[in-house]
Amino acid sequence: MKRRNFIQLSTLAGAAPIITSSIATSSCASSISEEQPVSEEPFELEEWTVDQMQEAMESGRYTSRKICELYLTRIEKKDQSEGGLNSVIEINPDALSIADELDQERADGKVRGHLHGIPVMVKDNIDTGDKMMTTAGSMALMGTTAPDDAFIIKQLRASGAVLLGKTNLSEWANFRSSRSSSGWSGRGRQTNNPYALDRNPCGSSSGSGAAVSGNMCAITIGTETNGSIVCPASHNGVVGIKPTVGLWSRDGIIPISVTQDTAGPMGRTVTDAATLLGACVGEDVADSKTAESTGKYYQDYTQFLDTNGLQGKRLGLLKDAYGSHEKSDEVLQNALKIIEDQGATIIDEVEIWNWSEFEGTDDVLYYEFKDGLNKYFQSRPDLAVQTLEEVIRFNQDRAGEEMPYFQQERMERAEALGALDSEDYKQQLQKLLKVARGRYDERLEELELDAFIALTAGPSWKTDPLLGDNFRGGTSTSTPAARAGYPHVTVPAGYVYGLPLGISFFAGAYSEPKLISLAYAFEQASKVRVAPKLPATVELL
Repeated sequence: MKRRNFIQLSTLAGAAPIITSSIATSSCASSISEEQPVSEEPFELEEWTVDQMQEAMESGRYTSRKICELYLTRIEKKDQSEGGLNSVIEINPDALSIADELDQERADGKVRGHLHGIPVMVKDNIDTGDKMMTTAGSMALMGTTAPDDAFIIKQLRASGAVLLGKTNLSEWANFRSSRSSSGWSGRGRQTNNPYALDRNPCGSSSGSGAAVSGNMCAITIGTETNGSIVCPASHNGVVGIKPTVGLWSRDGIIPISVTQDTAGPMGRTVTDAATLLGACVGEDVADSKTAESTGKYYQDYTQFLDTNGLQGKRLGLLKDAYGSHEKSDEVLQNALKIIEDQGATIIDEVEIWNWSEFEGTDDVLYYEFKDGLNKYFQSRPDLAVQTLEEVIRFNQDRAGEEMPYFQQERMERAEALGALDSEDYKQQLQKLLKVARGRYDERLEELELDAFIALTAGPSWKTDPLLGDNFRGGTSTSTPAARAGYPHVTVPAGYVYGLPLGISFFAGAYSEPKLISLAYAFEQASKVRVAPKLPATVELL
């Protein structure tokens, strides 16, 4: 539906224990219980920003330890309780001692930066060289710990952040089955949506999105190959930044695709997400892609926060942005009105490419998954499985626990393929990048666009582990930036029956400063986000 037609047809609408396998493998551990709903008592730190926490610690009213203790208590009561959110897969047993050390540094006059003493959670496919496991949600990787930190975790610790724990995810970052339920893993079971616990949190970084939205920590880190940061950010009503591939190192992260993978920040505000983005940049010899970021990254992205960031900008609204659901259309129309009121020009019906142009490139991610995973195992000789083939066999042997609802056909397809030196892979990759990056850059230049825009995803569906995810309310718009390896920022845009929707801004390589400026200007003009109350369900008319 064209936007002008929609305008004519619509009316604008004005300290917890470490989670053990005995808990995580219980099929009812994260069930929704209407008889025992999660309480709605006020939380002392609800919706607190990083700035507010820093001010509280600087004034002496709070310490990092006190802030961490409050979050840990909330996790115990509202995340890990029966009928809770189930976004956290493991708590760092050293979190409070780390907070104590950082409090002492502050008392001695040393503050490392704006994340000093701030509790952060990271997705459970990112190595941490501590007492926590790194499992990608799979039982096959349980039992041992990584030998050292991933590069971005080293940066995070150096910034003074407290690593509070790890978040649940779609097992193997949602690259096991095409019929999976987002947020389900063999180790952690099902993560829920804080705006309606029977609804789905979307994407493989589901636990990271749900945890920060549900006020279980200050900010989180997710990872994305295609949609796994931005879709859970949209479904959980938070800000997500999927960086340019190469801005953050992928060293020490269980991979899917060397072409598309990246980690990125998720926060309740653009400011918080931008603060975390700058903390983890840097060149890493273990990830050659980061060499391309030389001279293109900033350690402080908050300098680009601009309430006038939309003024004079040209934004291309994707073709077919309307029509997925009439309620989503209303949210989009209201968001576009705000954008235009802030001085931006919207170009309708922009088509980046035709999907038929990607014909014959379907195996790129499968080739790269097999290669990348087997290389990761070489860095983890401690693990019980050492190849993708062994993971598949493990799942077959433990099918009742690991595959009760959906199978592992994606893994089996990847295992059947050859190495990255095959001509088939090289040809597929060359074609994919030519279309994904070439056409993308051409459209930005031809139309003189500052960015593309669209709703990030439709409203959350009811979780169904048997039949899997349901995107009928609006498919994700993550693919263009994901395939090109370019940045993508999503920010809350509105609600459909209480379920959040985000709006996306995405542009060319290393355009994070511009995208953050656009997203911040929209956020400040709209002030959409409302803290979730973790209800058992959402009431429909």
